[in-house]
Amino acid sequence: MVNFKDMRRAITIITLIVLTFCAVPSAHSFWVWSPKSGKWSNPKYAVKPTPKEQLVYAKTVYSNKDYKNAREEFKRLIQYFPKSVEAAEGQFYLGLCDEAEDNYYQAYLDYQKMIEKYPFSERIQEAIEKEYKLAEEFMAGKKRKTMGVALPVENPAIEIYKKVVDNSPFGPLAASAQYKLGLVLKGAGRYFEAEDEFNKVITTYPDSEWVSAAKFQIASCKASLSRSPDYDQESTREAKSKFEEFVKEHPDAELSKEAIENLKGLEEKEAQSSYEIGRFYEKRKIYGSAKIYYDTVIEKFPQSPWAAKCLERLKFMELHNK
Repeated sequence: MVNFKDMRRAITIITLIVLTFCAVPSAHSFWVWSPKSGKWSNPKYAVKPTPKEQLVYAKTVYSNKDYKNAREEFKRLIQYFPKSVEAAEGQFYLGLCDEAEDNYYQAYLDYQKMIEKYPFSERIQEAIEKEYKLAEEFMAGKKRKTMGVALPVENPAIEIYKKVVDNSPFGPLAASAQYKLGLVLKGAGRYFEAEDEFNKVITTYPDSEWVSAAKFQIASCKASLSRSPDYDQESTREAKSKFEEFVKEHPDAELSKEAIENLKGLEEKEAQSSYEIGRFYEKRKIYGSAKIYYDTVIEKFPQSPWAAKCLERLKFMELHNK
């Protein structure tokens, strides 16, 4: 006769054994139970006893080009040993990991965090150099992954060049970063801001190699601000004055050739604007004012095609206003 009570007991015991084996990780995974934490853990993935050991291990993973896991190991180093010298090194290597995977903006954030959080690090200047090179990549228009980090609306080079200057205002890269910041702003059509940044090159770094180029770019910004035709010719006049000043100060500079070409273009623009103002007055039958502007074009820009147009208008007014 079957003893159902004993059978139920046997089934219960077998079930418990099966569940126990299912719950315990396989031996080859090296998982161990910690009564203190009440959790299973794998020593392979646990933080090392000292920051030095953790850094060595993380660098080993990095050297194997396993950047994903290396990043996690460097994060553990920073999390468990935040005030150690090794933590600063770990923060720098986070930047290297992201840069290696073309996550350029995140790499910049990593380097900047190291600079701000670990000012004692011997890697500060190297981190600034890394940021500068990343800014150049963005300035060149290269698009990179961001690992979920939202990029600024505009070119990240603007933000990064500013940080390079802020991090080391009189460092070896400051003057060039200041100048290139102006270039990026100019390329974005933010001419007033660009002009301010170029002026900072001249006033803050008067002995740098970027001063003459900054003067040229200021003139170029003013030229870009001048509209065609424009009744208010102040921007055109300022641009002409700056280009003329540049050519006078740097007659042999390569940029002087471009400055001279720009001057010719500005003169054409100024001549056209004066002609349009003359036409404005002529159409309203204010012939005296129209004649002043036509005569100005003929006197100042005799070789311009606008001078010929002004002569035609003067003859027309003379014939029809006798």
